[in-house]
Amino acid sequence: MKVLPFTLLVPDDKSVISEQVELPHFYPYLHRHDEFQITWIQKGEGTLVAGNNMHSFQSGDIFMIGANLPHLFKSNPEYFEVDSGKQISACSLYFNPLGKMESLFNLPETRNYKTFLQNNKHGFKIPAAHTAQIAAKLQMVHQSSGAGLLFNFLDLFDNFIAIGDAEPLCPAVYSSDISENEGIRLSNILNYIMQNYHTPITLEHVSDVAYMTPPAFCRYFKKHTGRKFISFLNEVRINEACKNLISGRKADCISGVAYNAGFNSITNFNRVFKSVTGISPKDYIFNYKKVNNTYNLSA
Repeated sequence: MKVLPFTLLVPDDKSVISEQVELPHFYPYLHRHDEFQITWIQKGEGTLVAGNNMHSFQSGDIFMIGANLPHLFKSNPEYFEVDSGKQISACSLYFNPLGKMESLFNLPETRNYKTFLQNNKHGFKIPAAHTAQIAAKLQMVHQSSGAGLLFNFLDLFDNFIAIGDAEPLCPAVYSSDISENEGIRLSNILNYIMQNYHTPITLEHVSDVAYMTPPAFCRYFKKHTGRKFISFLNEVRINEACKNLISGRKADCISGVAYNAGFNSITNFNRVFKSVTGISPKDYIFNYKKVNNTYNLSA
């Protein structure tokens, strides 16, 4: 399984790349590129892996992804089923403040944009209260060209700065400054975990993927992700379980969700779930339904 360190083909007549995709699922491999990426999920659900962190995504979400940050929009499993009829849709912008746009970001009038990117080097998720406004600005950039494109792009940045605090995609201490060979190795490891989390993954299995001994792998994984292997695996499994618990599929009871996420006992699932989320699976469902005004107190 090989990861592509992405190299975007930048047209000579553009400094901001705009892309609209409609596919059965998102690109399924962890990758990175020199450009910052702004992606508006118009249709689709899954998990965003960004650096050493994970975020659930759904239709309407907008993310800015930092330059050279390893990332993957992992579509939910049903998007890979044959004849599922499901499809994703997304609008993305790519720009490199150290490439063609360097002189723009060094102007006195736009240096606050450069500072903003430095303070948000790994990227962030747009708060829900601002997604509609940001989506409209993104659409304007996507539909424009020439000087109008740059004007709308700067207007978009003004809106980003006005948001203030936003949820970072991964901790500031995370370093994406790794060699291409190390990036490929780490990406292979994370891809293996993301594609096999529902199976009994052992330390020996994943060490073999990395061509390391188990002790060497443990040191390597902690160094590059800031997490122990088992902690990361549990977070992946609980992230998937959370989505299934609130999916509304009546056939999925808590025990079914636990086993589908890779846990071999409901007791272990409940313990790990609470350690990751701070609450029990039942309380998680209750809180979700309460927030969405769908919980029936008489049930």
